[in-house]
Amino acid sequence: MRAIQVKEYVSGPLDLTVTTLPSPTPSSHQYLLAIHATATNFFDLLQICGKYQHQPPLPWISGSEFSGVILSTPTAIANPKFRVGDKVFGATQGGYATHVCCEEERLRPVPKGWGFLEAAGLMVTAPTSYAAIVNRGRVRRGDWVLVHAAAGGVGLAAVQIAKAFGATVIATAGSERKLEVAKEFGADYALDYRQEGWEKAVQKVTPKGRGVDIVFDPVGLVEKSLKCVAWDARIIVVGFAAGTIEKVAMNRVLLKNVSLVGLHWGMYPTYEPQTVEEVWRGLGQLMDEGRFRGTCFTDREYVGLESVGPALKALGDRDTWGKVVVTVPQEGQSKL
Repeated sequence: MRAIQVKEYVSGPLDLTVTTLPSPTPSSHQYLLAIHATATNFFDLLQICGKYQHQPPLPWISGSEFSGVILSTPTAIANPKFRVGDKVFGATQGGYATHVCCEEERLRPVPKGWGFLEAAGLMVTAPTSYAAIVNRGRVRRGDWVLVHAAAGGVGLAAVQIAKAFGATVIATAGSERKLEVAKEFGADYALDYRQEGWEKAVQKVTPKGRGVDIVFDPVGLVEKSLKCVAWDARIIVVGFAAGTIEKVAMNRVLLKNVSLVGLHWGMYPTYEPQTVEEVWRGLGQLMDEGRFRGTCFTDREYVGLESVGPALKALGDRDTWGKVVVTVPQEGQSKL
């Protein structure tokens, strides 16, 4: 197979190279898959440089999210969920390759009507946003929802989910193109959070200036967001893309009766496995009803494992929106 193997940490994504390796041999509890598309993530950038909290022992194959076709099923499972030829998406270490081995619990069927490109970026962003907006944010019809970094992967998912539940969405982003994309995916209002006083602009568009009911924050904007929330608001902390951990004036949390909650989706399989299935059922319903669509970046095309480095660089430079996904041609398949 062909893969991006990390033998030593690199200084940046353009240092990554594609190499030929023996095809992987699945364990008795694993499926073998042919990868047709692979998605990029910020944690991939950290991992290849040795800066992520989870670092496999060298050498290892980088990447995680993917979509593809089942080539073989686990020999130790009497009734495997998937059959040879089934189209699936999932996440496991080693996504930047033409083939990967993966356990059943890390795989999901490609939604009806979806292609490999759209499905490859589903495993991380979609359930994170659903659990944040629905389970932690308790979204209700008529709510006003503020989505920060609304043109990112989790942001565009959050915009669609909030709209599907009957909310009015105010999106923030850092460029005109990203604000445009957020509105294309359903945001009712779009504001540039690089502009001084965006908090006042958020409050101004809400009914009687009361503020928003829910804040979806993958950036680290809790302190400023507290200035434009309504009574009994819910602020969901999803991440810290800005790179700093905030210190929040807790008196504001008290005075407005705010619920300040975190969302660590990666730990749900350990602590709340039943919620994982509940979230995916909810997402499946939205997909079946046509109220949730893929969030693939389409301004440029990335084809072949050689384009993973440039794709990761564009992601790191914040020169993209949505999920940046790379098409992975199989042997003998044209890149065109």
